[in-house]
Amino acid sequence: MNKKKALNMLGLAMRAGKLITGEELTINEIRKHKVSLVIVTTDASENTQKKLSDKSKYYQAACFVEFTQGEILGAIGKPRKVIGVLDQGFANKIMTLITG
Repeated sequence: MNKKKALNMLGLAMRAGKLITGEELTINEIRKHKVSLVIVTTDASENTQKKLSDKSKYYQAACFVEFTQGEILGAIGKPRKVIGVLDQGFANKIMTLITG
């Protein structure tokens, strides 16, 4: 995984206004089928990780448990545990960087 490039892409998506952050906002957008990719931090609670994973699977959005809250803070400037990527292009690029 190319972690640094993936985090840079998250920052770019944030500046482009293509990210939704926070658990509840992300879940609402998943339900509307607007989220292409969900990222949950490794230091989020197991309950949060499972909830987002299940919602993503049900609504057919990709979900990764990657990065720490500190890494997300460095990338997007906000301490978040859940991020939704709204743009398919950004989502595809970040997924390829994460999976290698």
